[in-house]
Amino acid sequence: MTNDDVLKVWCSGVLVGRLWRNTAGIIGFQYEASWIDKGFAISQQLPLSAEKYEPIDGKAHQFFVNLLPEADARTHIVRDLKIANSDFELLKAVGGECAGALSILPVDYEVNSDWSYKKLTDEELKKLLRRKGNITGFTSEKDRPRLSLAGAQDKSPIFYDGTHYFLPQDAAPSTHILKFEVAGYRNIPVYECFLAELARSIGLPVVECQLKKMDREHFLLIRRYDRIANKNKKIQRLHQEDFCQALGVGYEKKYQQDGGPSFQDCYQLVQAVSTRPIVDAENLLKWLIFNALAGNSDGHAKNLAFVYKENQRAQLAPFYDLVCTRAIERIDTRLAFSIGGEFNPDRVTMKHWEQLAQENHIRKSYLASMLFQVAEALQANVVIVKEQFEARYGVCPALQRVQKVVIKQCKKLLRA
Repeated sequence: MTNDDVLKVWCSGVLVGRLWRNTAGIIGFQYEASWIDKGFAISQQLPLSAEKYEPIDGKAHQFFVNLLPEADARTHIVRDLKIANSDFELLKAVGGECAGALSILPVDYEVNSDWSYKKLTDEELKKLLRRKGNITGFTSEKDRPRLSLAGAQDKSPIFYDGTHYFLPQDAAPSTHILKFEVAGYRNIPVYECFLAELARSIGLPVVECQLKKMDREHFLLIRRYDRIANKNKKIQRLHQEDFCQALGVGYEKKYQQDGGPSFQDCYQLVQAVSTRPIVDAENLLKWLIFNALAGNSDGHAKNLAFVYKENQRAQLAPFYDLVCTRAIERIDTRLAFSIGGEFNPDRVTMKHWEQLAQENHIRKSYLASMLFQVAEALQANVVIVKEQFEARYGVCPALQRVQKVVIKQCKKLLRA
């Protein structure tokens, strides 16, 4: 096996372990002995052990492949960087700055903390927006950022100081994420920012995001919850894993109907892993109700994550990627998680909610109370939040569609 078939995994400058690929391109992993003594398990599926996680069992491959972009976002990176479309080659090329605390780097890469950033001029920022985050041509190949964010939508990690935007160089950490308009679905950044504010208005923990505009193009500026400033004001990475990683499922099965996790799987995972299971289980249930009433049919397992804070204490990460997909034509309206076995949001009745309560050992009266509270709050808040949103960002007629979906769903539930 050559160095071309091996990668090192780092966390805060400390070697965690090594990745390798077999002849079929499947990834294996082994912890470094020194990390086993003082480190932590990087996944619920990869407990600390001196044994190798061989490619044949697939556990390591599923965890690391979930760090990579999907669909068109992946295709764009392969094309722009002129690399083979394999999971291993993608990790080698862009794995230096991923979600969470891990950096995946070539064997001969010298890790240091002398991070550098390239300040973007207004013209360069416009260029980045037009190219949907494609950074090819912004720096030399030597200093090219190793940036990877999971998901199907084009996005770009960025360092933002409150005024200026900087592109991380090489494996330097970012502080924010830029998300761009999607061809044919230009309102997605607006919908996502609005739904985050609506969710916050009913007490759900959500990521901080701002809607920005440049040359008629909207984009989102999202503060990363897995990056904090330490006491020396230096950016520190926090470890995280999404629920597909924690449950050992590949991103191609993030939807329940594709063989992926159910809400019950996720609810039980929170109860088993979280260091504050009562709070996090309640928020997870409230998130499911919010998605059903606010028209977000894309709340799947990769849109849920644990973030590991001091002493690697796991808790449910703030919710992200909240979009009223039902306000967008040509998008599948089926729910990512079934509610009592029903995926069609228009057919969900109290019987389905009661079935969900039974499956998850939730008192029916408790769930009914939460349903009523969320529906009442959303119906009362949607107009107020819309007025506040438009006062800040300008009039947005497209939000009428979202408001209509929310009020219709809330009235239907309250009648029941």
